[in-house]
Amino acid sequence: MAQDDECRSSEASSLISPYDEAMDALSSLITQKSRADQTNAGLRFDLMFDYVKILDLEEAISKMKIIHVAGTKGKGSTCTFTEAILRNCGFRTGLFTSPHLIDVRERFRLDGVDISEEKFLAYFWWCWDRLKEKCNDDIPMPNLFRFLALLAFKTFAAEQVDVAIMEVGLGGKFDATNVVQTPIVCGIASLGYDHTEILGNTLGAIAGEKAGIFKKGVPAFTVPQPDEAMEVLKEKASELDVSLQVAYPLDSKLLNGLDLGLVGDHQYVNAGLAIKLCSTWLQNTGHLEPDSIDQNISLPQQFIKGLTTATLQGRAQIIPDPSLDIESVGNLLFYLDGAHSPESMEVCANWFSFAIKEDDRQQRTSNELIPLSHGETASKDSTQILLFNCMAVRDPQLLLPRLVKTCGGHGINFNKALFVPNMSLYTKVGSTSSLSSTDPVADVSWQLTLQRVWENIIFGERGNTNNGDLVSVEGKDYSETIVKSCENSVVFSSLPLAIKWLRDAAKQNRSIRMQVLVTGSLHLVGDVMKLLKK
Repeated sequence: MAQDDECRSSEASSLISPYDEAMDALSSLITQKSRADQTNAGLRFDLMFDYVKILDLEEAISKMKIIHVAGTKGKGSTCTFTEAILRNCGFRTGLFTSPHLIDVRERFRLDGVDISEEKFLAYFWWCWDRLKEKCNDDIPMPNLFRFLALLAFKTFAAEQVDVAIMEVGLGGKFDATNVVQTPIVCGIASLGYDHTEILGNTLGAIAGEKAGIFKKGVPAFTVPQPDEAMEVLKEKASELDVSLQVAYPLDSKLLNGLDLGLVGDHQYVNAGLAIKLCSTWLQNTGHLEPDSIDQNISLPQQFIKGLTTATLQGRAQIIPDPSLDIESVGNLLFYLDGAHSPESMEVCANWFSFAIKEDDRQQRTSNELIPLSHGETASKDSTQILLFNCMAVRDPQLLLPRLVKTCGGHGINFNKALFVPNMSLYTKVGSTSSLSSTDPVADVSWQLTLQRVWENIIFGERGNTNNGDLVSVEGKDYSETIVKSCENSVVFSSLPLAIKWLRDAAKQNRSIRMQVLVTGSLHLVGDVMKLLKK
């Protein structure tokens, strides 16, 4: 083993960094260019137990005090709240979530912080070398997500966390995290239609897959669900003697005038579930007397601090463009939200509408307070631009109308929609340092489809009347950058070129405040964040 490490490090130092070598190894585990494959439908799920045995993790997982969370929407936020609460209660926490936005290490958080590169590499190669040595034709190497779940269990065992919060990747019953046999408590966040090609196309079928994380006699909580889904959850719980209770949304009054760390009214639903998961974990691990927390009356200070300081990248996040000169600061704002289902698109649209109204209000207030130099104008026009992509398995006819209608209900109309292919590839796990803006030209046929859908929606909403093209870029040739330009939208050949166009527009139109909503895909949000950090 030591000799293997020496060979690896000497090779890596002469060619690529040790971290990029690990990313290349991880990339070799990607089995196909799609968001899910048949392993999510149960294909040889039993192999997970073989992998656990190879890595000698059986006892460690059985002793781990785990909170296991599934759901369609809100499971990541629920896990984030849960981790923040228990960390503020003084426990050493491990949090496993997906997907990552910029760096794969985001999936593994210790005490609220992404795992260090040094620790990640140590545990990565520990798992990799053992699996490579033992796997064969009968037990092939695990696919990417299965490997990452195994790596999470190894990391949390080695780091001796007090609590491991495990977010299901997809579904529940056959998810890689479901090798957990004795969690302390389980949670099911809001259910809806997603990954129907794997989980089924009815809420009942989807609920049945999510309920696959229930374990005999282990308490479980869920949020208020549609009747069809709730019936199936209750039925599955009854079969396993599971005490299934409904966690109701948190009353905002209990936060003593503070706001949740994660933005949006829907987060009160996720916070309510997180409170129940935490209080049950504390009780069942002997740290709290039963029923000592009455969520209807008050919350412990540690709970309030966790709920109000929780953070999650790429969800309802606002980033001013850092590249613009000081005179243009605030001219280009990115509003990032990885919404990718009809329901979450509506939530995103509500958040965006309220956020830009608040931004405009603050701008007016600051203009009233700051004396103007000769020739300066007191106020800027603001314009809203959509930067969008979604996976081809999703239906833009369900996503885009919901976005347009909800924003329109608040008086917000997009001046332009920009459609771009993602930069990140399904065949490559990378980090910020491996980003290249000189990738081969992507196939934009899907983006042209999105553009057609958008133009039809806008024509139906507004007819031939456009908002008026507030944003333009003069004196630059974008003929090779723009694939197709229509009245209300543009398809760009790549994301970096679309960002460049936005920056050029912000520099040339200094009297306009450009508010860009980036949504439709967490991959797109992650790619934009990478570009803004470069």
